Amino acid sequence: MMDVLKGSCHCGAAGWTLAGDPGPVTACNCTLCRRYGALWAYDFENERAAVHGPVSRFCRVGKVDPALEILFCPQCAAVIAWRGLRLEADGRRRMAVNVRLAPPDAVANLPIDHFDGLDSFEDLPASGRTVHDLWA
Repeated sequence: MMDVLKGSCHCGAAGWTLAGDPGPVTACNCTLCRRYGALWAYDFENERAAVHGPVSRFCRVGKVDPALEILFCPQCAAVIAWRGLRLEADGRRRMAVNVRLAPPDAVANLPIDHFDGLDSFEDLPASGRTVHDLWA
């Protein structure tokens, strides 16, 4: 049986599930992610990752053709996930869930990858830190 990681917003109205090993999570420094403080685990919509409950959507202001939308709880405003607005070549839709909404013990040992979404749009060198290191 595959393990399922779960996360929920502060008020409990919305959340997500991610089946199987989430792998490393990503900390991005783009203008959205750094303000939200999110840590992302990736998959595809309605495959291993699913969002449940009511969500509102936000697309980046000023983008003519935004690539993704942020999903958040309309009651407590917790950032639940992001969802790609363009389908992949195989017809699947990329998404990521915010692992900061999971119980700390469930995600403590996940390694953190860093991504420069602000300037270079490239992966940054690994630091060896885990989610636990952020909360310790």
